[in-house]
Amino acid sequence: MINALEQYDPQIYELVRQEGARQSGAIRLIPSENYVSRAVMLASGGCLTNKYAEGYPGRRYYEGQQVTDLIEKMARERAKKLFKADHANVQPYSGSVANLAAYAALIEPGDTIMGMSHIDGGHLTHGANVSLTSKFFKSVSYRVNPDTGRIDYDQVEKLAKEHRPQLIISGATAHPREIDFEAFGRIAREVGAYHISDI
Repeated sequence: MINALEQYDPQIYELVRQEGARQSGAIRLIPSENYVSRAVMLASGGCLTNKYAEGYPGRRYYEGQQVTDLIEKMARERAKKLFKADHANVQPYSGSVANLAAYAALIEPGDTIMGMSHIDGGHLTHGANVSLTSKFFKSVSYRVNPDTGRIDYDQVEKLAKEHRPQLIISGATAHPREIDFEAFGRIAREVGAYHISDI
C-alpha cells in the first residue's frame, strides 16, 4: 500500500515516511500517541477504511454490514474477556468521545465532575474549560504537589468533601507517576460519587 502511495503522491509519501522515521526514533509516552502492532496497522489501512457502520451489529442503517458486524462482535467479546466485564462498546473513535459517553451514562448535565488539572497532566475531558465536557458539567480540578510531582490525595479528599462531585476521575494523559486508584475509589465512596479510571 505504501508503494502505491509513493507512485501516486510522492510528496505525501515522503511526509508519511518522515513521520514513520520520527515514530521509530523515540519512545512516545503520550497514551493517545501509542504504538499499534503491525497487524493493527495493516487492518486499519485496509478495506475496512471504506466502511461506514453506523448503529450496532444487526441494527445498522446501511446494507452490507455482515462482515463488519462479525468483526465488531468479536472485538466486543475480546474486550469483555480482557477486562472481565459484562458489557463492552468498541465504537468510540477517540478517548474524548469514550469519556463523554461514560459521563453521560452515569451523571446528568449540570452535575459536577472532578479530575486532574490538565496543567498537571490530566486529560482535557477531565474538566478543562476548552473541552466540551465543561459545557455540560461543572468541574473541579485537583493538582499535583509542586514539590514532588505526585497527586496530593489529602487535597483530592478535601476538594471532594467540599464540592461533592457526582463523578471523580482518576487517570491522566501526561502524568508519569503511579496513581493510587484504591485511594480514589475510597474517596469517591465517602462522598457518594462514581469513580471512573481513565487508563
